[in-house]
Amino acid sequence: MKVKDIVLISLLSASITSGKLVLSLVPNVEIVTLLFILYTIVFGIKNTLFVSVIFSTTEVFIYGLNIWSIFYFIVWPLLIIATYFIDKKFKSEYTFAILALIFGLSFGFIAAVIESLFFGISFGIAYFIRGIAFDIVHGVSNFIVVLLLFNPLKKILLYLKKDYYS
Repeated sequence: MKVKDIVLISLLSASITSGKLVLSLVPNVEIVTLLFILYTIVFGIKNTLFVSVIFSTTEVFIYGLNIWSIFYFIVWPLLIIATYFIDKKFKSEYTFAILALIFGLSFGFIAAVIESLFFGISFGIAYFIRGIAFDIVHGVSNFIVVLLLFNPLKKILLYLKKDYYS
């Protein structure tokens, strides 16, 4: 790994962490999903997987270690891998908005599965049901955020990448 890649991964990780912190006052509206999608498309799967590990680790330092910590180490790489394969066939912001919608809607379900492993299936079901309204907000807001910001941010990132690697 080159020094440029280490610096890039650090900057991308910091931008995701700060983006999450800025929007943390608004429940289940976030920019993390959009940024992981864009970083995968622009900077590749390898760099973005490193970013997800650093972001998830930083979250542990900020909020402490909990069961959701394990969830973050699983769910963000799943989004990155899905984006990588979808990007091979589809390039439209609508495709990625739908991915973000599905991801937001299923966020609570995936978390409930992991919670079930620790606290039992009844707890997991209750956890999922209790969070359905938040998952709906999460999915819809992801869809809107991606539709509004995907193309402008992608252009900026491609421009910065060109300058960064030249």
